[in-house]
Amino acid sequence: MDTDLLEPGSTHVDRERKLHHANARKHGPSPMLNLLVNSLPGIEVRISNVHGLGVFALCDLPAGAFIGHYEGQRFSEAQANRISWDNRLTYLFGLSDGTILDGARGGNATRHLNHACDPNCEAVEERDGSGKIVLRIETMRPIAAGGELSIDYALTVDDEASPADYMCSCGSARCRGTMLAGASSN
Repeated sequence: MDTDLLEPGSTHVDRERKLHHANARKHGPSPMLNLLVNSLPGIEVRISNVHGLGVFALCDLPAGAFIGHYEGQRFSEAQANRISWDNRLTYLFGLSDGTILDGARGGNATRHLNHACDPNCEAVEERDGSGKIVLRIETMRPIAAGGELSIDYALTVDDEASPADYMCSCGSARCRGTMLAGASSN
């Protein structure tokens, strides 16, 4: 076993992700990666030119197509504030009722949607049968097979944070230069 790929607290799934990521750089993406990130029908997770892993269409998708629900462990705002998120890769999504979804814990492939300032998907809140808010990911315009799916993260952070701390690499002609909501890195 390559112990240099195992960090304190990492799992065998983490190790496999790292191995597949390293192999994909050399040999192209592996179909095993999808099994590791709980893929949804019609999409796959693979290495992105934007950042790390991304979500890609397996077939042409029309505007308004349902991609999946953003899944993850739910935290109240108070619970989330007690957790140290520093130096951790996070997949956090805040809902309008203050609930935080952590896609790194119990999430699915939608957690790998990368940010774009001119996104082709959006996250829409709706209520399920029990009244709980769920986050529906759907396309905003047609996406060709092979295209990367993206959402605008529209991050909100503490006032002392600089937009330069949240640089965007989406490459869009309409790029704000930052992933922050309504901000510009200029």
